[in-house]
Amino acid sequence: MKRRVLLLLALALVVSFSGTAFAAKEGWPDQLRFMAGPPGGNWFALGGALADMWSKEVLQTTSITGGGVANVVNTDNTKGDLGFSVTSFVGAAGKGEDPFKAPAKNAVVMSNIYTQFTYFIMRKDFAEQHGIKTLGDIVTKKLPVRFATLKPGTASEVTIRALFKKGYNVGWDDFRSWGGKVEFASYDDGANLLADNHLDIFAFSVGRIASIVMQIENQVDVILLPVEQSALDALTAAYGTETFMIEPGIYKSVTEPTPTVGDYTCVVIRKDLPEDLVYELSKALWANRESLALAVKDVEELDPKMALPTAVEAHPGAVKFWKELKK
Repeated sequence: MKRRVLLLLALALVVSFSGTAFAAKEGWPDQLRFMAGPPGGNWFALGGALADMWSKEVLQTTSITGGGVANVVNTDNTKGDLGFSVTSFVGAAGKGEDPFKAPAKNAVVMSNIYTQFTYFIMRKDFAEQHGIKTLGDIVTKKLPVRFATLKPGTASEVTIRALFKKGYNVGWDDFRSWGGKVEFASYDDGANLLADNHLDIFAFSVGRIASIVMQIENQVDVILLPVEQSALDALTAAYGTETFMIEPGIYKSVTEPTPTVGDYTCVVIRKDLPEDLVYELSKALWANRESLALAVKDVEELDPKMALPTAVEAHPGAVKFWKELKK
């Protein structure tokens, strides 16, 4: 009994120490609220892993559900402290671009974590019938195309709608005026509609190596449409996106480098958080990348060379850490 009491006392001391070892420093908040994603998705799983890791190594962090647009808004108005989004959304928010109503002053990037590519997948028979070589050919020829992307407000839909608006000066209503249609579907439903010839083109954003693209290729002959550089540049100027190349060797329908919209899953963070706190958060993220990749494999892409965005503001504490790491 005496030995058991001593063990319990020792455990209590350990718990007490661990609770204060990473207590808030002067100027730091008492805890952080990390806004992840909806239950069941990669952001939800990774958000929980990040919160646990930061709680142990930096500061008590609670993971809550969220979404790409809402997380930027709630970071800006301090309803949350940091969370997942895509880098282009942070760029759009800073300029008050759609879907944001006014410029965000307090939402910046802590780190790009992994890449996101936008795929414009067209049935090969439709492309050959209408002589389509690039995404812009649809607009130039005003084709009655049956088009689908993901649900309104998702990163895919917002990015693709913005590309057509900024890069080609058209919107969903223009597609309909040409006799076409625009609908919104899940990844699997869109893939099946394309394979069953209920769609001509399905567009969405996802990782560099996407099983859904391979699934579509196994169902129907398709081409991946390149995006004109002028349109990519227009979106970059407005949202801070980049130009990525879909390289041959990943998908059987890609035989040469194909330019498209490039983006990143990122951590958006309050600009008014202390620089030393954000430095420590960044340091812990990098140090624990291998264990975090067990939650979401894409974290393996985390790299100091791409951690800081080129056209979107980053937090000074993060800039300091990632630049030191690159030396």
